Amino acid sequence: MPWSTRELADLAGTTVNTVRHYHRVGLLDEPERRSNGYKLYEVGHLVSLLRIRRLADLGVPLSGIGDVGAGADHAPEALRDLDAELRASIERLTKARGEIATILREESPAHTPAGFASVASRLSEADSSMIHIYTQLYDEEALADVQKMAEADSDNLSAEIDQLPADADEETRRALAERLARTLRQNFIDYPWLTDPAAHLSKSLLVTAETFAEAVAELYSPAQLDVLSRANALARGQLPGGQAEKLPRRS
Repeated sequence: MPWSTRELADLAGTTVNTVRHYHRVGLLDEPERRSNGYKLYEVGHLVSLLRIRRLADLGVPLSGIGDVGAGADHAPEALRDLDAELRASIERLTKARGEIATILREESPAHTPAGFASVASRLSEADSSMIHIYTQLYDEEALADVQKMAEADSDNLSAEIDQLPADADEETRRALAERLARTLRQNFIDYPWLTDPAAHLSKSLLVTAETFAEAVAELYSPAQLDVLSRANALARGQLPGGQAEKLPRRS
């Protein structure tokens, strides 16, 4: 018994609009019509529609369903390509779910940089912003080390720098810079790539330096920049001989 468009759609578990779309893109042949203009679908149309739906459910794009469904020579290769895309999507979604779980567990902001949810609570707004920028400048190995450095901030120096008054006096700045210098010195020793970061950059050295300089100047106050600059200089001077000369200078 012939079926109407609606009956065919119901049998295939889809919608009338979907059936009509398949007609428009040439995937499903148009059936004969009754004298009153209504379409008459037969078993062949139902099977074709079910096959189209099957391939669509597998993720085959509509533009490729015709060739894959017809068993073209490149159909197996198309399916292998699709399988690779699905595998990459699954890996991405699995990673995203893991990161979401960590963000929820740590009660971190949703925009926390990937991998930093466990230390988000101790990051200042400026530091968090800088790490977001780091994700575009450094490779994964370097970012993993940055995360370790943030975890090791047991003295919560990041918060102290964040809370440093714009009019902080000389003694306050000096004392904070000296404390920070000890941490920086240890970081330079523990993570030797900091002395020569070129191998860990995802952008050119020039782009990295310019971006870093612009970001620091905008995100930190003059008082904070003063402390950071002093600490960096002090840390250099405290390094074993020869190592300080290799460090890139930052103002």
